[in-house]
Amino acid sequence: MTRRSFLAAGAAATAHLAMAAPPRSRMGIASTCYMTVWRPKDSIEFLEHCDSLGAGGVQTFLSSLEPEYCRKFRARAEQAQMYVEVMVPLPKGDIAGFEKYIVAAKEAGADRVRAGALSGRRYETFDTIEAWKKFVDDAHAAVERAVPILERHKMPMALENHKDWTIGDMLGILKSYSSEYLGVCIDTGNNISLLDDPMEVVRAFAPYAVATHVKDMGVAEYPDGFLLSEMPLGDGMLDMKEVVRTIQSARPSTRITLEMITRDPLKVPCLTDKYWLTFPDRPGKYLADTLAMVRKHQQKLPTFDGLDKAMQARLEDDNVKHCLNYARNSLGL
Repeated sequence: MTRRSFLAAGAAATAHLAMAAPPRSRMGIASTCYMTVWRPKDSIEFLEHCDSLGAGGVQTFLSSLEPEYCRKFRARAEQAQMYVEVMVPLPKGDIAGFEKYIVAAKEAGADRVRAGALSGRRYETFDTIEAWKKFVDDAHAAVERAVPILERHKMPMALENHKDWTIGDMLGILKSYSSEYLGVCIDTGNNISLLDDPMEVVRAFAPYAVATHVKDMGVAEYPDGFLLSEMPLGDGMLDMKEVVRTIQSARPSTRITLEMITRDPLKVPCLTDKYWLTFPDRPGKYLADTLAMVRKHQQKLPTFDGLDKAMQARLEDDNVKHCLNYARNSLGL
C-alpha cells in the first residue's frame, strides 16, 4: 500500500468512526428537551433523532392517534430496541377522548403514560387562593376520571410534579386513590421552585415512581428570590448518582429519562407577596432552607436568548448529547 492510499484509507476509517452511532445508553430522552428551539412536530422524527443519539428510549407526545401511525411508530421503536412512554393530557371531562389517548399509547408500544395537571407554574398562574383551590378541585376530579380507565386498560400513569404540587400535595393525591396504576413522574428539579429540597423530593416520590424527568439544576440569587436553571448533568448542584440510585433502589423497573431544557434561567420570586398567595400555610422554614441552599450552591448560570437561532439549536442538541455521555460514563446508564 502506498503512503497516499494508506492515508486515504485512514481518513475513510476516521470518517466512518465519526459517522458511527454512539453506544446505546439506557437513559431515554423526553421530547420536552427540545421545547425551546426545535420543537419536534412529528413523533417518529423525534424517535429517529433520539435513536441517532443512542438514547435508550423516548417519552413523547403522539403527533397522530391514528392506529396506522401508532403501529408505524411502534415498529420503528422496536426495531431500534427503544422503550416508549407517551405524554397524555388529563381528562377534563371528555372521558372517551382520554381513553382514545390510552388506546393509542398502547398501540404505539407504550407500557406507561405521563400526564401533568398544570402546564404553567403555580406561583405565576394564580392570582388568588380561590383560583388555586378551584384548580386543585378540578385536578382531583380529572385524576378521579382517569384512574378507572387506566385500571381497565392496565396502563400506569405518571403524574408529574410540574411546579404545582409540593411533596405533601402529591402524596395526598396518591394516597387518595391507592391505585397501582397511578404514580409519579419524578421531576428532579421542579419542586425547588416550590421551596422543597430536591433530594427530599426524590426520596419521597421514588416509591411511587412510574416515570422520570431527570435533570441537574443550577441556582443563583436575584433581588426577588432566586434563579433556577436546568444544567447539563454533572454541571449543577444535584448529586446525580444518588438521585439515580434512590429511584432505582425503590423502583428498579422505572426508567431514567432525561429532561434537559436549554433556556434562560427561570425567576422564582419567592420574596414577593404574589408568590405566597397559594401558600398560605407554608412554614417560613422552607424559604429559609431554600435561600441557604441557593447561597451555598449558587453559580454563574448560562444564558441563551442572546444567541442566534443556529447557535441556540446547536446548544440545545449539544446539551442533550452531553447528558447522554454523562449517563453512560458516570451513571452506569
